[in-house]
Amino acid sequence: MVTRKAEGPSTAPTPFIVERPPPRGRAPRSRTAPAPPASPRGLRLTARGGILAIVALSFAAALLAHVTGVAGINGGVFVAVCIATALVVRPTDLLSLTVSPPLAYFVAALAAETVLTLGSPGFSRGVAIGMATRLADVAPWLFLGTALVLVIAVFRGLPGTVRDFSDEVNGRRPRVPAKSGRPAR
Repeated sequence: MVTRKAEGPSTAPTPFIVERPPPRGRAPRSRTAPAPPASPRGLRLTARGGILAIVALSFAAALLAHVTGVAGINGGVFVAVCIATALVVRPTDLLSLTVSPPLAYFVAALAAETVLTLGSPGFSRGVAIGMATRLADVAPWLFLGTALVLVIAVFRGLPGTVRDFSDEVNGRRPRVPAKSGRPAR
């Protein structure tokens, strides 16, 4: 605040404020800005949330398939959760999600086989045989789920995300669309 004397402005230097840059990964927050409105599209997940959903639901499906004896439950749930996560994950996180479903399923299947084999003699051999059997039974479902994630992600903007990632890794400036309507090169 600048105080003025009766005869004019003060000749003393005005103090200045040094603002710290925001921490990495966070946008600067304004204290007076209103909270952003809720997304009109509803639920949005990060890639981590989508991968966690795949792991958790695949784990539950593996246990359910073991209890009921129906192996198709395992693959069907995997494909359904892959489609659901591909549709609700944020467009900026599509690249991370598209490469993760097979690994997420492997983690869930390993956890399920570990839980189901606990207490039996030959634990490591039982887990290894159970994993080989489970992965062989679910292989077509794994391919289908992963392919559907890729197809959905391509239509939701995966090529642009890959392009932006490539620009960032190679140190290029972000691309801006041209005014003429043609894509920027």
